[in-house]
Amino acid sequence: MDAVMVVGSVDGAQRAAVGALLEAAAAADGKAAVSEQGRLALRGPREGVQHLLQYDGPDLVGYGQLDGAGTAELVVDPARRGEGYGRALAGAVVATGARQVWAHGGHPAARHLAEALGMELVRELRQMRRPLPVEEVAAPLPPGVTLRTFVTGADEDAWLALNAAAFAHHPEQGGWTRKDLDDRIGEPWFDPSGFFLAERDGRLVGFHWTKVEDGLGEVYVVGVSPSEQGSGLGRALTAVGLRHLGGERGLPAVLLYVDADNPAAVRVYERLGFTVHEVDLMYRVAATG
Repeated sequence: MDAVMVVGSVDGAQRAAVGALLEAAAAADGKAAVSEQGRLALRGPREGVQHLLQYDGPDLVGYGQLDGAGTAELVVDPARRGEGYGRALAGAVVATGARQVWAHGGHPAARHLAEALGMELVRELRQMRRPLPVEEVAAPLPPGVTLRTFVTGADEDAWLALNAAAFAHHPEQGGWTRKDLDDRIGEPWFDPSGFFLAERDGRLVGFHWTKVEDGLGEVYVVGVSPSEQGSGLGRALTAVGLRHLGGERGLPAVLLYVDADNPAAVRVYERLGFTVHEVDLMYRVAATG
């Protein structure tokens, strides 16, 4: 078993090999092993991001990624699982500085490995789904609020400011930079007609960004200004997006992600007919020394 190579960016050949590995794992597991943010980070150098490449001779058998916050994701070739590569790769990401590790989809093997290494479960991210179309939801916009769609080249800065305010408690989302936004605007799935903005007196106060990929709709991000909390704007924006996905786009189902420790949001989505489809689990690395 060869050593794990740690690099700040991957070259073209390495990127292709990682892509093939991720595709094989997704086909075997029915779930992407690396998050959207992680897949975007493969395209070029990102501050604080490190890539771990695990080889058996010339063959890439494992891949790990560590971001600047110390969060790691990792995957082993499905054809080479059970040979000790997962434990070796997990050890390498911890040695490289990982403080927490995702187990996407809560895969039993990943859960077993995390527990065997003494890691503690600290977060459960639920993927919830419901069929489309939805019945008409009685969720009108608050008085004085108007709705329009995102204009590329004009709304980026205002949206980033609102996103930061709406998710000040959630650094993964609230810390988005212009590059994070531009990367997603450049993705094939981006459609401004499904990116809804709520305004009050010409100022952005809320948004529902929908996504369509692989034949499914997604409540990608819903955010509301702190000044509008409790006004019903979040529910109204959610309903607007669901009607868009089920009516205008004619999709069969919609998904969203929500933390299990946010019971208020979970209840809102349950009332809208969403049920848990699968979970992503985050484990904290055991302290040493």
